[in-house]
Amino acid sequence: MKVAELLDTRRDNWRQLEQLCVQMEGRGRRRLGGAGTARFASLYRAACADLALADAYNLPAGTVAYLHRLVARAHNQLYRSRRFDLARWGHELFHEVPRRLRQDACLRAALLIFWGLFFAAFLFGRQSPEFLNTLVGKEQLEGIRDMYSQSVARENASVSGLMNGFYIQHNIGIALECFAWGLVFGIGGLVDLAFNAIQLGAIFGFMTTVPEWHNFSQFVTAHGPFELTAIALSAAAGMRLGFSIIDTGGLSRIASLQQAGREAMPTMGAAMVMLAMAALIEAFLSPSAAPYAVKVSVAVVSAILLFFYLFVLGRPRAQADGAVAPLVMLQEPVRAT
Repeated sequence: MKVAELLDTRRDNWRQLEQLCVQMEGRGRRRLGGAGTARFASLYRAACADLALADAYNLPAGTVAYLHRLVARAHNQLYRSRRFDLARWGHELFHEVPRRLRQDACLRAALLIFWGLFFAAFLFGRQSPEFLNTLVGKEQLEGIRDMYSQSVARENASVSGLMNGFYIQHNIGIALECFAWGLVFGIGGLVDLAFNAIQLGAIFGFMTTVPEWHNFSQFVTAHGPFELTAIALSAAAGMRLGFSIIDTGGLSRIASLQQAGREAMPTMGAAMVMLAMAALIEAFLSPSAAPYAVKVSVAVVSAILLFFYLFVLGRPRAQADGAVAPLVMLQEPVRAT
């Protein structure tokens, strides 16, 4: 039997090992019991041997990479330590998390849908009153104009502190709504994300055409990048969970949902951090009397930081990086030939 054919017969064992990893990562080591732990160790040793064979016989890079990740993941479960390791946390935060975020297809789709529809609605909102009246409604548009008819600047720090708590609560409410709709088989998240993107884009476009634009832009510019991007991230996390119920990848629905939950954690965690930062800016800088140039600068720096974290830190690395234990879903192994 050729090596490729031999490894192909091992796929069921790889899948079993992956399922046991899912269970152990969910603090299920105790539930494995003695027999389960022995089975896990046996599958781990076999996967190490399979990896050595695949590497030695130059099998497809996808198969080798898959086995690298599977072995590293299993190794971490066998030898994991509960001691706080600052270097590992740093590696996790600035290397692994952005890489998982960049590889997340749901996140890429959510960002593309949100910002694509937002800017399209922005242009329509500037040019088409009929579009605005149908989508937002004349009364709501007038209400927004009234809200920004006066200067938003205030100097009272105690009020800013109270508003910070309000904005955190408000922003997290929006994020949880987008996340929750994603649980409706992923489709709910797509619909809710698209609706929010179109409505927000239309309102932004409309406000550029009225005299109240000055006050509106003074308030929304600084915190906009973090807040709007966090909405897309929250929707992506919910969509990943929702889609995992439909496409289980050969796992049981419960195992698929558990695995998707772990994959969605970095996305949702990043969204929460962004929302907290947006709330701080929204409470203390956005309504302040600071020069508009300062607010624009904060927005530009925020956008650069987001781009750097998501697309630069998360860029693909050399093959050697594949040995680092990932927490993302292992892709379907490429069939050995």
